[in-house]
Amino acid sequence: MKHIILFSVLYLHWIIWSGKFDAFHLSLGIISSAFVTFMSHGLFIERKKVSTKIIAESIRFIKYVPWLLYQIILSNIHVASLVLSPKMPIEPKIIKYKTKLKSDIALVTFANSITLTPGTITADIIDGEYIVHTLSRKVADDLMSGEMEDKVADIFDEA
Repeated sequence: MKHIILFSVLYLHWIIWSGKFDAFHLSLGIISSAFVTFMSHGLFIERKKVSTKIIAESIRFIKYVPWLLYQIILSNIHVASLVLSPKMPIEPKIIKYKTKLKSDIALVTFANSITLTPGTITADIIDGEYIVHTLSRKVADDLMSGEMEDKVADIFDEA
């Protein structure tokens, strides 16, 4: 029954997001939804019950998303100003950032948040140390302030 529910949710999303209702696209949606259901059953179905910890993390993550979107907008404006400036004051560098985060999900969330923010790319994570390419000194300083890391730590109770 859980497989059918997961397949149905995935297929419904396929239909909504594709906006195509011909036989080819509907059958491709069935194949894709079935494949994802089969491949991800361990993530979504195998859990016996949803713990209050997972619910709390989900709520904190949902609260984190608007802040992250705001940071992405600010970074877009900063990168645009760098590129459009006649002097192009770009100071690219690779920095190392040691993190206090421990869980894999927190490490990945932080790495993705860094990469989603324009002007930064997470190149690698080695033993809790991020190797990050930054486009300017301001971007590097913003990352080194630790605000984003603190917010991610709050999501997963690693503060």
